[in-house]
Amino acid sequence: MTTTLIRRTTRILVVNPNSSAAMTHGVEEAIRGMGLSESTETYTYTAPPESPASIDDGDDVLASSEVVYKNLTSTGALQQYDAVLVACFSVHPLVHRLAELQGSRGKLVVTGIFEASIQASLALLTTPPLDTAPPRKWGIVTTGKFWEAHLTRGVDKFLGVDAGSANSKFAGVETTGLTAGDFHGHVDPAVIKQKLTEATKRLLDQGAVDCVVMGCAGMAGLEDIIRAAAVEKYGLERGNQVFIIDGVRAGVGLLEQTVRNKRMFQSI
Repeated sequence: MTTTLIRRTTRILVVNPNSSAAMTHGVEEAIRGMGLSESTETYTYTAPPESPASIDDGDDVLASSEVVYKNLTSTGALQQYDAVLVACFSVHPLVHRLAELQGSRGKLVVTGIFEASIQASLALLTTPPLDTAPPRKWGIVTTGKFWEAHLTRGVDKFLGVDAGSANSKFAGVETTGLTAGDFHGHVDPAVIKQKLTEATKRLLDQGAVDCVVMGCAGMAGLEDIIRAAAVEKYGLERGNQVFIIDGVRAGVGLLEQTVRNKRMFQSI
């Protein structure tokens, strides 16, 4: 008897490179609300305890990269996956390092929630009907001060824009002054709401902002706060039209389609 494979499963690993199980739980809740194909399986991974519990600066980014890369490659865990999403909103070295690996299911498709959010935002922006109209914009609301320069440089590099050059579609980065860990029980929810609302309104002050990116995986589930700020700033109709981008959802959706495209358009 012979059998024929007629449908291939897509297996995506979502990597939380910090050691916070609470953060991973928030990521899982975001994924559960997605309408994925029945043939797409998603799995989550939390970094070992030696990785930072909250990634708040460049040192934490590098430390988490080393810990997670060593752990994933030494255990061979990546062999069973088609794609990996790095769930840290930063220019994270794991994205490039893991993309270089060859697994038993072929070369891994890898992106980060930072890169996926940029692509989702640009795809959703509309072009004004008149050349004289101001461009529609997207921007990022994130945690601490460090990320303002880090993410701005990252956006420029990803889009191929010279550092310091004008980017008419990017409204910039606004920060709450919180850390990633603060979104998981470390800070009074009322304080989180206030700081996130204020940062969102500052971003919306930059012009016709159509997309607000939640620049931290820990912000999953806080869309209503951003939506309320947009409605207060723009009014009910316009505020409800603003896209609020969750990088985890953007990343999983992008990887699902990219794996499918790879199978359709690559000959090997």
